[in-house]
Amino acid sequence: MSVSAVSAVPAAAADSSVCAPLAVLGRDVTVPLVTGGEVTYAALDYAASAPALQRVWDDVAAYAPYYGSVHRGAGYLSQLSTDLFENSRTTVAEFLDCREGDQVVFTRSTTDSLNLLAAALPAGCEVFVFETEHHASLLPWRDARVTYLDAPRTPDQAVHTLERALADRDPYGPALVCVTGASNVTGELWPVRELAAAAHAHGARIVLDAAQLAPHHPVSVRELDVDWVAFSGHKLYAPFGSGVLAGRSDWLREAEPYLAGGGASRKVTRRPKEAGGGVDVEWHDTAARHEAGSPNVIGVYSIAAACKALTEAGFDDLVAREQYLIRTVREGLAEVPAVRVLSLFGDDAPRVGVISFVVDGWNSSHFAAALSAEYGIGVRDGLFCAHPLVRTLLGGESEEPGECGAPEAAPGEKSLNAIRVSFGAGTPDEHVERFVRAVKELVADGARWNYRTEDGRCVPDTSAAA
Repeated sequence: MSVSAVSAVPAAAADSSVCAPLAVLGRDVTVPLVTGGEVTYAALDYAASAPALQRVWDDVAAYAPYYGSVHRGAGYLSQLSTDLFENSRTTVAEFLDCREGDQVVFTRSTTDSLNLLAAALPAGCEVFVFETEHHASLLPWRDARVTYLDAPRTPDQAVHTLERALADRDPYGPALVCVTGASNVTGELWPVRELAAAAHAHGARIVLDAAQLAPHHPVSVRELDVDWVAFSGHKLYAPFGSGVLAGRSDWLREAEPYLAGGGASRKVTRRPKEAGGGVDVEWHDTAARHEAGSPNVIGVYSIAAACKALTEAGFDDLVAREQYLIRTVREGLAEVPAVRVLSLFGDDAPRVGVISFVVDGWNSSHFAAALSAEYGIGVRDGLFCAHPLVRTLLGGESEEPGECGAPEAAPGEKSLNAIRVSFGAGTPDEHVERFVRAVKELVADGARWNYRTEDGRCVPDTSAAA
Protein backbone atom coordinates (compact mmCIF):
# COMPACT_ATOMS: atom_id res chain seq x y z
CA MET A 1 0.00 0.00 0.00
CA SER A 2 1.26 3.45 -0.77
CA VAL A 3 1.08 5.76 2.20
CA SER A 4 -1.10 8.58 0.98
CA ALA A 5 -1.05 10.91 3.95
CA VAL A 6 0.39 13.44 1.55
CA SER A 7 1.30 13.64 -2.07
CA ALA A 8 4.13 11.34 -3.07
CA VAL A 9 7.36 12.35 -1.37
CA PRO A 10 9.79 13.67 -3.98
CA ALA A 11 13.00 11.73 -4.43
CA ALA A 12 15.85 13.17 -2.39
CA ALA A 13 17.94 15.64 -4.29
CA ALA A 14 21.60 14.93 -4.93
CA ASP A 15 22.33 17.78 -2.53
CA SER A 16 20.35 20.40 -0.63
CA SER A 17 20.80 23.12 -3.24
CA VAL A 18 17.20 22.60 -4.41
CA CYS A 19 16.41 25.50 -2.05
CA ALA A 20 18.08 27.36 0.78
CA PRO A 21 16.87 26.90 4.35
CA LEU A 22 14.24 29.45 5.31
CA ALA A 23 15.40 32.23 7.62
CA VAL A 24 14.41 31.53 11.23
CA LEU A 25 14.92 33.33 14.52
CA GLY A 26 17.95 32.18 16.46
CA ARG A 27 19.92 31.04 13.44
CA ASP A 28 22.97 33.06 14.57
CA VAL A 29 22.73 32.43 18.32
CA THR A 30 25.94 31.12 19.85
CA VAL A 31 26.13 28.94 22.96
CA PRO A 32 29.06 28.09 25.27
CA LEU A 33 30.66 24.63 25.28
CA VAL A 34 31.85 23.02 28.49
CA THR A 35 35.08 22.19 26.71
CA GLY A 36 35.70 25.88 26.02
CA GLY A 37 34.67 28.41 23.41
CA GLU A 38 31.34 28.96 21.69
CA VAL A 39 29.54 27.55 18.69
CA THR A 40 26.46 28.45 16.68
CA TYR A 41 23.52 26.61 18.24
CA ALA A 42 22.19 23.70 16.17
CA ALA A 43 18.46 23.59 16.92
CA LEU A 44 17.47 19.99 16.12
CA ASP A 45 14.32 19.76 18.23
CA TYR A 46 11.78 20.96 15.66
CA ALA A 47 9.31 18.24 16.62
CA ALA A 48 8.89 19.90 20.02
CA SER A 49 8.87 23.49 18.79
CA ALA A 50 10.19 24.82 15.51
CA PRO A 51 11.92 28.22 15.54
CA ALA A 52 9.74 31.02 14.28
CA LEU A 53 10.28 32.08 10.69
CA GLN A 54 11.90 35.50 10.35
CA ARG A 55 9.15 36.34 7.85
CA VAL A 56 6.49 35.55 10.47
CA TRP A 57 8.24 37.62 13.11
CA ASP A 58 8.56 40.57 10.72
CA ASP A 59 4.87 40.37 9.80
CA VAL A 60 3.85 40.33 13.46
CA ALA A 61 6.18 43.24 14.27
CA ALA A 62 4.66 45.25 11.42
CA TYR A 63 1.18 44.68 12.81
CA ALA A 64 2.03 45.30 16.49
CA PRO A 65 1.60 49.13 16.44
CA TYR A 66 -1.93 48.64 15.11
CA TYR A 67 -2.95 46.21 17.86
CA GLY A 68 -6.58 46.45 18.89
CA SER A 69 -9.27 44.34 20.51
CA VAL A 70 -11.22 42.34 17.95
CA HIS A 71 -15.01 42.15 17.62
CA ARG A 72 -15.33 44.68 20.40
CA GLY A 73 -14.73 48.21 19.20
CA ALA A 74 -15.79 50.74 16.60
CA GLY A 75 -12.37 52.39 16.51
CA TYR A 76 -10.07 52.11 13.52
CA LEU A 77 -7.52 49.82 15.20
CA SER A 78 -10.21 47.50 16.48
CA GLN A 79 -11.74 47.30 13.05
CA LEU A 80 -8.35 46.69 11.45
CA SER A 81 -7.54 43.96 13.97
CA THR A 82 -10.93 42.33 13.45
CA ASP A 83 -10.36 42.22 9.69
CA LEU A 84 -6.88 40.78 10.21
CA PHE A 85 -8.24 38.15 12.61
CA GLU A 86 -11.02 36.99 10.29
CA ASN A 87 -8.80 37.14 7.20
CA SER A 88 -6.38 34.90 9.07
CA ARG A 89 -9.21 32.39 9.41
CA THR A 90 -9.65 32.47 5.64
CA THR A 91 -5.90 32.05 5.08
CA VAL A 92 -5.78 28.96 7.30
CA ALA A 93 -8.84 27.49 5.56
CA GLU A 94 -7.11 27.94 2.21
CA PHE A 95 -3.85 26.47 3.56
CA LEU A 96 -5.75 23.35 4.65
CA ASP A 97 -7.91 23.23 1.50
CA CYS A 98 -11.05 23.14 3.61
CA ARG A 99 -14.47 22.37 2.15
CA GLU A 100 -17.28 24.85 1.88
CA GLY A 101 -19.04 24.97 5.22
CA ASP A 102 -16.02 23.86 7.26
CA GLN A 103 -15.18 25.93 10.32
CA VAL A 104 -11.75 27.10 11.45
CA VAL A 105 -11.63 27.46 15.22
CA PHE A 106 -8.59 29.07 16.82
CA THR A 107 -7.28 27.40 19.96
CA ARG A 108 -4.12 27.38 22.04
CA SER A 109 -2.50 24.24 20.57
CA THR A 110 -3.12 20.79 19.09
CA THR A 111 -3.82 19.54 22.60
CA ASP A 112 -6.38 22.27 23.14
CA SER A 113 -7.97 21.58 19.73
CA LEU A 114 -8.45 17.88 20.42
CA ASN A 115 -9.80 18.53 23.90
CA LEU A 116 -12.27 20.94 22.33
CA LEU A 117 -13.40 18.24 19.92
CA ALA A 118 -13.60 15.73 22.76
CA ALA A 119 -15.91 18.11 24.62
CA ALA A 120 -18.10 18.37 21.50
CA LEU A 121 -18.61 14.63 20.97
CA PRO A 122 -22.27 13.62 20.81
CA ALA A 123 -23.63 11.44 23.57
CA GLY A 124 -22.65 7.79 23.28
CA CYS A 125 -19.81 8.46 20.86
CA GLU A 126 -17.15 5.75 20.65
CA VAL A 127 -13.57 6.78 19.92
CA PHE A 128 -10.95 4.63 18.21
CA VAL A 129 -7.31 5.57 18.68
CA PHE A 130 -4.02 3.75 18.12
CA GLU A 131 -1.67 3.40 21.09
CA THR A 132 0.96 5.04 18.89
CA GLU A 133 -0.56 8.51 19.27
CA HIS A 134 0.98 11.49 21.02
CA HIS A 135 -0.70 12.09 24.37
CA ALA A 136 -2.44 15.12 22.87
CA SER A 137 -4.54 12.77 20.76
CA LEU A 138 -4.42 9.72 23.05
CA LEU A 139 -5.78 11.21 26.27
CA PRO A 140 -8.57 13.78 25.64
CA TRP A 141 -11.31 11.17 25.18
CA ARG A 142 -11.76 10.27 28.86
CA ASP A 143 -15.51 10.91 28.85
CA ALA A 144 -16.13 8.76 25.77
CA ARG A 145 -16.07 5.02 25.15
CA VAL A 146 -12.54 4.48 23.88
CA THR A 147 -11.11 1.52 21.98
CA TYR A 148 -7.32 1.57 22.02
CA LEU A 149 -5.75 -0.19 19.03
CA ASP A 150 -2.38 -1.96 19.12
CA ALA A 151 0.58 -0.50 17.28
CA PRO A 152 0.57 -1.66 13.65
CA ARG A 153 3.78 -2.69 11.93
CA THR A 154 2.75 -1.76 8.38
CA PRO A 155 0.37 0.79 6.87
CA ASP A 156 -1.77 -2.10 5.61
CA GLN A 157 -1.99 -3.49 9.11
CA ALA A 158 -3.08 -0.10 10.43
CA VAL A 159 -6.00 -0.01 8.01
CA HIS A 160 -6.99 -3.62 8.63
CA THR A 161 -6.78 -3.17 12.40
CA LEU A 162 -9.10 -0.18 12.23
CA GLU A 163 -11.53 -1.94 9.88
CA ARG A 164 -11.83 -4.93 12.23
CA ALA A 165 -12.42 -2.70 15.23
CA LEU A 166 -15.04 -0.61 13.46
CA ALA A 167 -16.84 -3.72 12.19
CA ASP A 168 -17.45 -4.77 15.79
CA ARG A 169 -18.99 -1.49 16.94
CA ASP A 170 -22.62 -0.44 17.16
CA PRO A 171 -23.25 0.62 13.53
CA TYR A 172 -25.92 3.15 14.52
CA GLY A 173 -24.07 5.12 17.17
CA PRO A 174 -21.66 8.01 16.57
CA ALA A 175 -17.98 7.13 16.31
CA LEU A 176 -14.72 9.00 15.85
CA VAL A 177 -11.27 7.81 14.74
CA CYS A 178 -8.26 9.85 15.81
CA VAL A 179 -4.97 9.35 13.96
CA THR A 180 -1.68 11.13 13.48
CA GLY A 181 -0.45 12.23 10.08
CA ALA A 182 3.24 11.84 10.93
CA SER A 183 4.59 10.23 14.09
CA ASN A 184 6.29 12.55 16.55
CA VAL A 185 8.59 9.64 17.48
CA THR A 186 9.55 7.97 14.19
CA GLY A 187 8.54 10.64 11.67
CA GLU A 188 6.74 7.98 9.63
CA LEU A 189 3.74 9.01 7.56
CA TRP A 190 0.45 7.25 8.25
CA PRO A 191 -2.05 6.12 5.57
CA VAL A 192 -4.51 8.86 6.39
CA ARG A 193 -6.61 8.69 3.24
CA GLU A 194 -7.08 4.92 3.56
CA LEU A 195 -7.91 5.22 7.26
CA ALA A 196 -10.45 7.95 6.46
CA ALA A 197 -12.05 5.71 3.84
CA ALA A 198 -12.26 2.86 6.35
CA ALA A 199 -13.79 5.13 8.98
CA HIS A 200 -16.42 6.52 6.62
CA ALA A 201 -17.26 3.08 5.25
CA HIS A 202 -18.28 2.09 8.78
CA GLY A 203 -20.18 5.28 9.58
CA ALA A 204 -17.43 6.86 11.68
CA ARG A 205 -15.75 10.24 11.44
CA ILE A 206 -12.02 10.93 11.62
CA VAL A 207 -9.82 13.67 13.05
CA LEU A 208 -6.25 14.14 11.87
CA ASP A 209 -3.55 15.20 14.30
CA ALA A 210 -1.39 17.17 11.85
CA ALA A 211 0.99 18.68 14.41
CA GLN A 212 3.98 16.94 12.83
CA LEU A 213 2.59 16.77 9.29
CA ALA A 214 1.51 20.33 8.50
CA PRO A 215 4.99 21.89 8.98
CA HIS A 216 6.53 19.41 6.51
CA HIS A 217 3.92 18.70 3.82
CA PRO A 218 0.78 20.29 2.39
CA VAL A 219 -2.37 19.03 4.10
CA SER A 220 -5.64 18.95 2.19
CA VAL A 221 -8.77 18.30 4.22
CA ARG A 222 -10.63 17.81 0.96
CA GLU A 223 -8.23 15.28 -0.60
CA LEU A 224 -7.58 13.31 2.57
CA ASP A 225 -11.32 13.35 3.25
CA VAL A 226 -10.86 13.84 6.99
CA ASP A 227 -13.60 15.41 9.05
CA TRP A 228 -11.29 17.55 11.19
CA VAL A 229 -7.64 18.51 11.35
CA ALA A 230 -5.73 19.91 14.33
CA PHE A 231 -2.28 21.47 14.52
CA SER A 232 -0.17 23.91 16.57
CA GLY A 233 1.37 27.19 15.53
CA HIS A 234 4.60 26.62 17.45
CA LYS A 235 5.42 23.61 15.26
CA LEU A 236 4.49 25.53 12.10
CA TYR A 237 7.23 28.17 12.56
CA ALA A 238 4.98 30.58 14.49
CA PRO A 239 5.37 31.72 18.11
CA PHE A 240 3.86 29.78 21.00
CA GLY A 241 0.26 30.00 22.12
CA SER A 242 -1.98 29.35 19.12
CA GLY A 243 -3.52 26.37 17.38
CA VAL A 244 -6.24 25.32 14.97
CA LEU A 245 -9.16 22.92 14.82
CA ALA A 246 -10.69 22.94 11.34
CA GLY A 247 -13.42 20.84 9.77
CA ARG A 248 -17.08 19.93 9.95
CA SER A 249 -19.29 22.37 11.79
CA ASP A 250 -22.24 20.24 12.92
CA TRP A 251 -20.84 18.61 16.08
CA LEU A 252 -19.17 21.90 17.03
CA ARG A 253 -22.36 23.89 16.39
CA GLU A 254 -24.50 21.51 18.46
CA ALA A 255 -22.12 21.22 21.43
CA GLU A 256 -22.04 23.41 24.49
CA PRO A 257 -19.38 26.12 24.14
CA TYR A 258 -15.90 24.91 25.06
CA LEU A 259 -15.60 28.02 27.27
CA ALA A 260 -18.51 30.15 28.45
CA GLY A 261 -18.08 33.90 28.18
CA GLY A 262 -18.01 36.96 25.99
CA GLY A 263 -17.62 36.33 22.30
CA ALA A 264 -19.24 32.91 22.44
CA SER A 265 -22.61 34.38 23.34
CA ARG A 266 -24.88 36.05 20.81
CA LYS A 267 -27.49 37.22 23.29
CA VAL A 268 -27.82 37.11 27.10
CA THR A 269 -31.05 38.10 28.86
CA ARG A 270 -32.11 38.19 32.47
CA ARG A 271 -35.10 36.04 33.39
CA PRO A 272 -37.97 37.69 35.26
CA LYS A 273 -37.46 37.57 39.00
CA GLU A 274 -40.80 35.87 39.48
CA ALA A 275 -39.54 33.05 37.25
CA GLY A 276 -36.57 32.43 39.50
CA GLY A 277 -34.10 34.90 38.04
CA GLY A 278 -30.95 33.77 36.30
CA VAL A 279 -30.01 34.33 32.69
CA ASP A 280 -30.84 32.84 29.32
CA VAL A 281 -28.06 32.57 26.73
CA GLU A 282 -28.19 32.27 22.98
CA TRP A 283 -24.82 31.02 21.74
CA HIS A 284 -23.20 31.69 18.38
CA ASP A 285 -23.31 28.83 15.91
CA THR A 286 -20.13 29.96 14.13
CA ALA A 287 -16.51 29.32 15.18
CA ALA A 288 -16.97 32.10 17.76
CA ARG A 289 -19.05 29.62 19.81
CA HIS A 290 -15.79 28.02 20.97
CA GLU A 291 -13.59 31.13 21.07
CA ALA A 292 -14.85 32.86 24.21
CA GLY A 293 -12.81 35.68 25.66
CA SER A 294 -10.37 38.05 24.00
CA PRO A 295 -8.58 35.96 21.39
CA ASN A 296 -4.86 35.65 20.82
CA VAL A 297 -4.81 37.92 17.79
CA ILE A 298 -1.02 37.94 17.53
CA GLY A 299 -0.92 34.15 17.67
CA VAL A 300 -3.67 33.79 15.09
CA TYR A 301 -2.00 36.23 12.71
CA SER A 302 1.34 34.47 13.16
CA ILE A 303 -0.22 31.16 12.09
CA ALA A 304 -1.67 32.80 9.00
CA ALA A 305 1.69 34.41 8.23
CA ALA A 306 3.40 31.01 8.55
CA CYS A 307 0.84 29.42 6.24
CA LYS A 308 1.52 32.08 3.62
CA ALA A 309 5.30 31.83 4.01
CA LEU A 310 5.37 28.06 3.58
CA THR A 311 3.01 28.17 0.61
CA GLU A 312 5.03 30.87 -1.12
CA ALA A 313 8.32 29.06 -0.44
CA GLY A 314 6.93 26.03 -2.27
CA PHE A 315 6.33 22.77 -0.47
CA ASP A 316 7.83 20.70 -3.28
CA ASP A 317 11.23 22.31 -2.83
CA LEU A 318 10.97 22.26 0.97
CA VAL A 319 10.06 18.57 0.98
CA ALA A 320 12.87 17.68 -1.44
CA ARG A 321 15.43 19.50 0.69
CA GLU A 322 14.16 17.87 3.87
CA GLN A 323 14.42 14.44 2.26
CA TYR A 324 18.09 15.16 1.59
CA LEU A 325 18.61 16.03 5.27
CA ILE A 326 16.75 12.87 6.33
CA ARG A 327 18.98 10.77 4.10
CA THR A 328 22.11 12.47 5.47
CA VAL A 329 21.13 11.66 9.07
CA ARG A 330 19.90 8.13 8.45
CA GLU A 331 22.92 7.15 6.38
CA GLY A 332 25.24 8.63 8.99
CA LEU A 333 23.55 6.78 11.85
CA ALA A 334 23.58 3.55 9.84
CA GLU A 335 27.39 3.71 9.90
CA VAL A 336 27.38 3.41 13.70
CA PRO A 337 26.62 -0.19 14.78
CA ALA A 338 25.81 0.92 18.33
CA VAL A 339 22.91 3.07 17.11
CA ARG A 340 19.42 1.62 16.65
CA VAL A 341 16.88 3.82 14.87
CA LEU A 342 13.28 3.29 16.01
CA SER A 343 10.66 2.49 13.40
CA LEU A 344 7.18 1.01 13.11
CA PHE A 345 6.92 0.60 9.34
CA GLY A 346 10.54 -0.08 8.39
CA ASP A 347 13.40 1.73 6.71
CA ASP A 348 11.57 2.34 3.44
CA ALA A 349 8.56 4.07 5.00
CA PRO A 350 7.99 7.68 3.89
CA ARG A 351 8.78 10.05 6.74
CA VAL A 352 9.33 13.64 7.79
CA GLY A 353 12.41 15.01 9.54
CA VAL A 354 11.86 13.26 12.88
CA ILE A 355 14.22 10.40 13.85
CA SER A 356 14.46 8.67 17.22
CA PHE A 357 17.19 6.26 18.24
CA VAL A 358 19.02 4.62 21.13
CA VAL A 359 22.74 4.02 21.57
CA ASP A 360 24.08 0.81 23.10
CA GLY A 361 25.88 1.48 26.36
CA TRP A 362 24.48 4.99 26.76
CA ASN A 363 21.73 6.43 28.88
CA SER A 364 19.80 8.60 26.44
CA SER A 365 19.75 11.60 28.75
CA HIS A 366 23.52 11.37 29.10
CA PHE A 367 23.97 11.23 25.32
CA ALA A 368 21.66 14.21 24.73
CA ALA A 369 23.44 16.19 27.43
CA ALA A 370 26.81 15.52 25.81
CA LEU A 371 25.49 16.60 22.40
CA SER A 372 24.40 19.88 23.95
CA ALA A 373 27.30 20.62 26.27
CA GLU A 374 30.14 19.49 23.99
CA TYR A 375 28.77 20.22 20.51
CA GLY A 376 26.07 22.89 20.91
CA ILE A 377 23.38 20.59 19.52
CA GLY A 378 19.85 20.67 20.93
CA VAL A 379 17.91 17.39 20.66
CA ARG A 380 15.19 15.78 22.78
CA ASP A 381 15.47 12.73 25.01
CA GLY A 382 12.78 10.83 26.90
CA LEU A 383 9.46 9.29 25.90
CA PHE A 384 8.30 12.31 23.85
CA CYS A 385 4.79 12.39 25.36
CA ALA A 386 4.09 9.15 23.49
CA HIS A 387 4.83 6.66 26.26
CA PRO A 388 3.02 3.57 24.90
CA LEU A 389 4.64 3.94 21.48
CA VAL A 390 8.20 4.45 22.73
CA ARG A 391 7.86 1.57 25.17
CA THR A 392 6.56 -0.66 22.38
CA LEU A 393 9.50 0.30 20.15
CA LEU A 394 12.00 -0.24 22.98
CA GLY A 395 10.41 -3.48 24.15
CA GLY A 396 9.56 -2.11 27.59
CA GLU A 397 6.61 -3.05 29.76
CA SER A 398 3.64 -0.76 29.29
CA GLU A 399 3.20 -0.27 33.03
CA GLU A 400 6.79 0.90 33.59
CA PRO A 401 6.76 4.50 34.86
CA GLY A 402 8.15 7.43 32.94
CA GLU A 403 7.75 11.11 32.16
CA CYS A 404 8.07 13.31 29.09
CA GLY A 405 11.59 14.12 30.23
CA ALA A 406 14.28 11.57 30.94
CA PRO A 407 13.73 9.19 33.88
CA GLU A 408 16.20 9.51 36.72
CA ALA A 409 19.18 7.44 35.65
CA ALA A 410 22.86 8.06 36.16
CA PRO A 411 25.17 8.52 33.19
CA GLY A 412 25.91 5.13 31.63
CA GLU A 413 22.86 3.45 33.16
CA LYS A 414 20.29 2.04 30.78
CA SER A 415 16.94 3.81 30.84
CA LEU A 416 13.66 3.31 29.05
CA ASN A 417 13.90 6.41 26.90
CA ALA A 418 15.29 7.45 23.54
CA ILE A 419 16.95 10.35 21.72
CA ARG A 420 15.09 12.32 19.06
CA VAL A 421 16.61 14.54 16.40
CA SER A 422 14.21 16.63 14.32
CA PHE A 423 14.61 19.34 11.72
CA GLY A 424 12.77 21.19 8.99
CA ALA A 425 12.61 24.14 6.65
CA GLY A 426 15.05 26.28 8.64
CA THR A 427 17.78 23.68 9.22
CA PRO A 428 21.17 24.35 7.58
CA ASP A 429 23.19 21.43 6.21
CA GLU A 430 25.92 22.11 8.78
CA HIS A 431 23.60 21.36 11.69
CA VAL A 432 22.81 17.81 10.60
CA GLU A 433 26.42 17.23 9.49
CA ARG A 434 27.65 18.33 12.93
CA PHE A 435 25.10 16.06 14.56
CA VAL A 436 26.21 12.99 12.59
CA ARG A 437 29.87 13.76 13.35
CA ALA A 438 29.08 14.22 17.04
CA VAL A 439 27.25 10.90 17.28
CA LYS A 440 30.19 9.09 15.71
CA GLU A 441 32.72 10.78 18.00
CA LEU A 442 30.73 10.17 21.19
CA VAL A 443 30.23 6.50 20.37
CA ALA A 444 33.87 6.01 19.40
CA ASP A 445 35.59 8.11 22.05
CA GLY A 446 33.05 8.71 24.82
CA ALA A 447 32.16 12.00 26.45
CA ARG A 448 34.94 14.48 27.15
CA TRP A 449 33.31 15.71 30.36
CA ASN A 450 31.87 14.32 33.56
CA TYR A 451 28.08 14.42 33.97
CA ARG A 452 25.81 14.02 36.96
CA THR A 453 22.09 13.57 37.52
CA GLU A 454 20.24 16.66 38.72
CA ASP A 455 16.44 16.75 39.06
CA GLY A 456 16.17 13.69 36.84
CA ARG A 457 18.38 15.00 34.06
CA CYS A 458 22.01 14.50 33.13
CA VAL A 459 23.90 17.79 33.30
CA PRO A 460 27.59 18.66 32.99
CA ASP A 461 29.51 18.46 36.23
CA THR A 462 31.18 21.85 36.29
CA SER A 463 33.61 20.89 39.02
CA ALA A 464 35.99 18.92 36.77
CA ALA A 465 36.50 17.66 33.25
CA ALA A 466 36.53 13.97 32.38
